[in-house]
Amino acid sequence: MTTTARVPFMAALGVRLSALLAALVVVAAAAPAWATSGPGCLVVIGVAPDDPLNLRAKPDAGAPVVDVLPLGRHGILHQDGPCVPRSAAPGSRWCPVTHYNGDRTTHGWLKARYVRPSDCP
Repeated sequence: MTTTARVPFMAALGVRLSALLAALVVVAAAAPAWATSGPGCLVVIGVAPDDPLNLRAKPDAGAPVVDVLPLGRHGILHQDGPCVPRSAAPGSRWCPVTHYNGDRTTHGWLKARYVRPSDCP
């Protein structure tokens, strides 16, 4: 292939690659966020309506409170990993979570006895 024959071919290839890239961007933007769809979310249980669950900075009841989660009005809670320590009874474990509430996102830890698994919206 001569140099002059390559120029139209390369131009056509560039247009095709640009169109493919644009299509991929549109598909990626339309895809749901993995962190907040399907299994992997939690819902708050076992707390009084006037006593919200505290989201802690570390897996410890004495750790600073980074957010509060009112029963039935807490936004989306996504479980980020396994509850620990695995050697403890399930209700005594701490679960790492991300709390999505409107335009605010908070990371922290919840006591497992106060949450149950739920599908993410």
